[in-house]
Amino acid sequence: MITITIPKPEVSITKQKNPEGSHIFGFTDFHLITREKGGFFMFYNAKDELLFVGKARKLRPRIKKHFEDSVSPMKKHRDEVAKIEVYLVDDPMERDIYETYVVNRMKSKYNVDKQFSF
Repeated sequence: MITITIPKPEVSITKQKNPEGSHIFGFTDFHLITREKGGFFMFYNAKDELLFVGKARKLRPRIKKHFEDSVSPMKKHRDEVAKIEVYLVDDPMERDIYETYVVNRMKSKYNVDKQFSF
């Protein structure tokens, strides 16, 4: 059996109730997310339920795309996102492993294409 331990998030940002100057669905702290490093990220709702898990070579641009892109699996659910956790992982293979593990172990709501039946 393989044991996978999810690291602690490098950054966790939450939606502001009265965001001033935010054009990204109530999030004002995107500057805290690295622009140059890779890893994986998790979107949670206000009830702390996992909505979506993703990975990226460059985290900030990829996360922002989920809030701006018309083809994102989150396009109809952007308003639900209340918290974003970011995990730094340099190795692309490890990012894939973490993403697949988290999607299947924690049953993210909107990653239906990556869920396996056991």
